[in-house]
Amino acid sequence: MSVRRLHNAQPEAFAFTDDNKVWAQTQIAKYPEGRQASAVIPLLWQAQKQMGGWLPEPAMRHVADILDMPYIRVLEVASFYTMFQLAPVGEYLVQLCGTTPCWLRGADDLKAVCKDEIGGVGDISADGKFSWVEVECLGACVNAPMVQINDDFYEDLDATSLRAVLESLRTGQTPKTGPQSGRQSSEPSGVKDA
Repeated sequence: MSVRRLHNAQPEAFAFTDDNKVWAQTQIAKYPEGRQASAVIPLLWQAQKQMGGWLPEPAMRHVADILDMPYIRVLEVASFYTMFQLAPVGEYLVQLCGTTPCWLRGADDLKAVCKDEIGGVGDISADGKFSWVEVECLGACVNAPMVQINDDFYEDLDATSLRAVLESLRTGQTPKTGPQSGRQSSEPSGVKDA
């Protein structure tokens, strides 16, 4: 894994919204006395959602203060797990699986689309809509190649279908999630409804 660093431009401060403060307290209450630090991942995840998809350093410090943890421990968690984005992202974060099954079935073609439509890894498209990263297995190998965009999976992709998904999102439409090849779920390719 490559070294992950904090973005050079950071907001001055971060605080959970009132709703997120209540949510955080319910998460912390799930853990036994003395084990509240176990809530670090859900609290970081919520902070990232509140920030529009990325996790700035002041948010990490805020979570550390809530959980009475050393700042470095929270930074270690945030920089280890690739689900946490340490730099601003577009409205839609494309996570492209580059692991062997996806690579064998055309992930390089999907990378080329991302480079063409969005820019380099970590760039934000000119319209602010997209950014992309290559990730390890997302667990949909049977429907390779695939991407996760925000919370949704798009599977059985090729260059044309990925471009169509991106264009739909760009124009405010909601593309169909799951397999883009017409098959249902993860049935064998070529099987038609009986």
